[in-house]
Amino acid sequence: MRNTFVRLVALTLLCAPFAAAQTADDTKLRQVIIFGRHSVRAPVAPNSLIDTFAAKPFPIPSVGTGILTANGAKLEGLLGAYYRLWLTKEGLLTGNDAADAVFTYFRANTLERTRVTAQSFATGLLPAAAVTVNTYPDSQSDPLFDPIGAGVARLDQKKAVQAVKGRLGGDGQLVTTAYAPELALARSVLLGYPLSQTPPPAAPKGVIDVTALPIEITAGVPVNIGALSPISGAVDPFLMQYADGLPLSDVAWGQLNVDGIGQATRLYMLAIDLSFRTPYLAGVESSNMASHVVRSLLQAATGTPTTGSLGDPSTKVVMLVGSDVNITGLAGLLNLNWILPTYQPDFCPPGGALVFQLRQSQSTGEYFVRASYIAQTLDQLRNRTPLSLTTPPATAPIFIPGCSTRNANNDCALADFVSVANHAIVPHFADRVN
Repeated sequence: MRNTFVRLVALTLLCAPFAAAQTADDTKLRQVIIFGRHSVRAPVAPNSLIDTFAAKPFPIPSVGTGILTANGAKLEGLLGAYYRLWLTKEGLLTGNDAADAVFTYFRANTLERTRVTAQSFATGLLPAAAVTVNTYPDSQSDPLFDPIGAGVARLDQKKAVQAVKGRLGGDGQLVTTAYAPELALARSVLLGYPLSQTPPPAAPKGVIDVTALPIEITAGVPVNIGALSPISGAVDPFLMQYADGLPLSDVAWGQLNVDGIGQATRLYMLAIDLSFRTPYLAGVESSNMASHVVRSLLQAATGTPTTGSLGDPSTKVVMLVGSDVNITGLAGLLNLNWILPTYQPDFCPPGGALVFQLRQSQSTGEYFVRASYIAQTLDQLRNRTPLSLTTPPATAPIFIPGCSTRNANNDCALADFVSVANHAIVPHFADRVN
């Protein structure tokens, strides 16, 4: 017994330094890359279309189709203000906005909602500075966000179709069984009857039951997913209505609570996942973005100007604003996953961002990459909750397969991150200049 006790004491003493090493964080933040989604917007499909899918008209949005709402801009400003507090605490920002602005790089996709989101975030982050948001003209495709449209990547449509079908057992209609509860919920909300009603009623005259349309996978850009497109278009407004603060009676016509909204978004997520997270499609659509992220991190770590990076060697904050499809694609390429309160797994909430921190050990000088997903919860969005270090948005640390260590922050040595990312990137789909 005494020998056993001695061994246990010795083992405890031996493990103590290891445990301390696991919890200690001597790293300093050197750069942050924030890859965010636009904030709250109006539905991307016009009411003239989605009204044909429902027994009652959808609420008339306060702005045009797909446009960022006034609350969306305010919410993004609140998020930017939180990052200001966090990054100042981390020592990346000084609090002198004019001086800090020199070390930032902002870029948004060509859509109005992404441009306004980026500018609103900048206003919250650096309220006393004028910040330029880099963007391509409306008539051009930005190769970061739309590499196919920009001619950087070429899509093999037959391969895309087979890649998606391969995830669905070769038959898209199998989705109707796998997602039967979500389809039943969506149908009951759209057609205006209790989910418990049996048998479910027929669709009212003149109303299209989108849940009954065929789910066929055919050629498209990136792929045509049949009924999943109109279904996702029909359920997408529910979350935006709640987040935008509409009266609860106007949120899914008063038929869904937060949990129900989350369940309905599974159909929306399925459509995006198939179109952008399918490995072949992620390689085509996100290799260029991944290449620019990698090169930007390397440039910041080495201090050497690097072709295909964002900003210059002194850039401390890189802010990229696109759509959830862009973030989903990059996450799929690197096999990143997360879950946040009130949302489904891997969901990209309005204004939320995939965040890469470049950190340097103060004891060894080694560089690490730390990934996380940061977003306001649904109720923080709805209530326009002011954010602070004590009332932060939701944050999910992300494990990077192939390089994250066992510490709580899932730190990944920069060299290992570069190796993992380069293994995933398809070189001939990456433009290293733009």
